[in-house]
Amino acid sequence: MAWGVGLCVATLACAQSKPATSSEAPRGSGFSMETVKEKARALAAKPYQEPPVGVPPSFEKLTYDQYRDIRFRDASSLWRDANLSFRAQFFHPGFYYTRPVQVNEVSGGKARPVPFSTDQFTYGPLVGTPPRGKVNGFAGFRLNAPLNTKGYYDELVAFLGASYFRALGKGNLYGLSARGLAIDTALQGPEEFPTFREFWLEKPAESADTVVVHALLDSTSVTGAYRFAIKPGEQTVMDISVTLFARKQVRQLGLAPLTSMFLFGENDRGDFDDFRPEVHDSDGLSVWMKNGEKLWRPLKNPKHTQVSSFHTDGLSGFGLLQRDQAFSSYEDLEARSERRPGAWVQPVGDWGKGSVRLVELPTREEIHDNIVAFWVPDAPLAAGAQLGFSYRLSWGFAPEGVKALGSVVAATRVAAGSKPGARRFVLDFTQNTGEGTGPVEAVVTASRGQVLHPRAEVHAVTGGYRAAFELMPDGEGPVELRCFLKRGSETLTETWSYLWIP
Repeated sequence: MAWGVGLCVATLACAQSKPATSSEAPRGSGFSMETVKEKARALAAKPYQEPPVGVPPSFEKLTYDQYRDIRFRDASSLWRDANLSFRAQFFHPGFYYTRPVQVNEVSGGKARPVPFSTDQFTYGPLVGTPPRGKVNGFAGFRLNAPLNTKGYYDELVAFLGASYFRALGKGNLYGLSARGLAIDTALQGPEEFPTFREFWLEKPAESADTVVVHALLDSTSVTGAYRFAIKPGEQTVMDISVTLFARKQVRQLGLAPLTSMFLFGENDRGDFDDFRPEVHDSDGLSVWMKNGEKLWRPLKNPKHTQVSSFHTDGLSGFGLLQRDQAFSSYEDLEARSERRPGAWVQPVGDWGKGSVRLVELPTREEIHDNIVAFWVPDAPLAAGAQLGFSYRLSWGFAPEGVKALGSVVAATRVAAGSKPGARRFVLDFTQNTGEGTGPVEAVVTASRGQVLHPRAEVHAVTGGYRAAFELMPDGEGPVELRCFLKRGSETLTETWSYLWIP
């Protein structure tokens, strides 16, 4: 599911509803994190029910351009006149988002519904008049904060559609998204898409630099209670705690899923006839194991669905990153892909044994998110079980933080080798001189075939290193390749991991 930047403008469908006056405002009910957990627990004890459509038929059929032509009025922003560091705005239901969610404000320990009104929106000429008929809530919401310029409230984070959400670090433009949960992704049979059914926005204190959001998740297999503590900055950080309740056995549970787009790049241009050198929101998957190993997997747009699994006894983190931040790599004045954020998942506590799963789907259009990455625990989630976990999700240009090892520079280049049938691979690493002296060696392994002429040399332009080698395949099947640099017994870089398909 791809969100264009324009989709973050809000669309709504309901006609005559008006905001409650102070005398009409609900008195509110007591609220805490346990409130959401108990709702999730009670919901899991009942059979799943698909949420009803909550907009008039005409707003179910809005086009993309019509949806973009409905905008939330800044003057209607929640907390606008409260002198706070955060404001909330809301998305209008319609287009893809026809099943509205309830949004509540939490203030003074009490939760009160935020009422929908057509007066909160402007309806442009492509839409004309507001919807006529009942609208049962909002499609989602966004939070604004002074992220880039003091005093100006930039869009910081948006929750819109199923369990999708995304955020920005300083200087970023929207790119990849996250999800609350991924269930049965890329398995035989249909994927299950959980949805956030209800939200609670805690009104922050006047001096607060963090805003808290709670969400109730519902799906055929599970329900869940989520808490997001969101702090904007160079990297915008979300501290997320989750409690899941299983209605039934889950075949494949994907925790902390990330979703992105990769159309083509240096390593995988395909047959795209495009003036741009590269088109993607992320260029690779990074995985850090607790044993110290770090992997970098360049993304691809495959001919057929491709699933890769990286098993570990302990996970330090994983993320989809946009390492290439040079405008010349994209040459796109509209998309500005060099400003897309990366997103980094850091488990809090021990998640146990499991795998980081990477799913790459074929696509011919950049409007589709065809990349998914998530954590699959080895331990299954049985019917009636409860699972709690927490993680930190960081968004920004370098969300993974300090890197002790040299990193793979984004570009992976593939060309003809020196012998018929051979393929040459060239990849660059950032500088890491290590503590020793002596020559630097490229350590290359292949799951099949023969590795020829591996070498490493100082990159005279960047000050890092360039590694090159050739592969002589021994058949028609795919080959798993790995490469890292070392000096003597000292490992200097993360490991480049690549699936080459003839």
